[in-house]
Amino acid sequence: MARDSGLDLIQVTEKVDPPVCRLMDYGKFLYREKKKEKPVRSGQGEIKGIRLGFGISDHDMEIRAKQAAKFLSDGYKVKIELILKGREKALGDFAKDKFERFNAVLSGITPLCIERELKREPRGLIMIVAKGTVKNSGLPDQQKNETAKINNQKV
Repeated sequence: MARDSGLDLIQVTEKVDPPVCRLMDYGKFLYREKKKEKPVRSGQGEIKGIRLGFGISDHDMEIRAKQAAKFLSDGYKVKIELILKGREKALGDFAKDKFERFNAVLSGITPLCIERELKREPRGLIMIVAKGTVKNSGLPDQQKNETAKINNQKV
């Protein structure tokens, strides 16, 4: 019967009495078995994103920092992007200052561990942070002192 239809007779289970067999293509059966054995990727969704604009106000920056802190407390890594359009790309120093201010606000809320340093990409600036110790906050010493003063801590 299997030969007439161009299929193979495949024993699906070995431990059952009587054995269970199925008429199907053997190549298709092997493909499905390999697919079942392959581990499911658990890394999906472990990075959340926060986008900042070039002209973001201080209040909006605080709101985004609180949202990033929430993501960090939930165990996610956060990809922070500062999108630059047109002539904004020529003002890289101003953009870095904005980014450092955001980083100072965020490190004031929760301790940070920088996974990927601030990097210039064609669309703007990108940094990836995770929850961790403040020792690798990526801020210059002067910025750390200002952040500590804001939080009423001694350095």
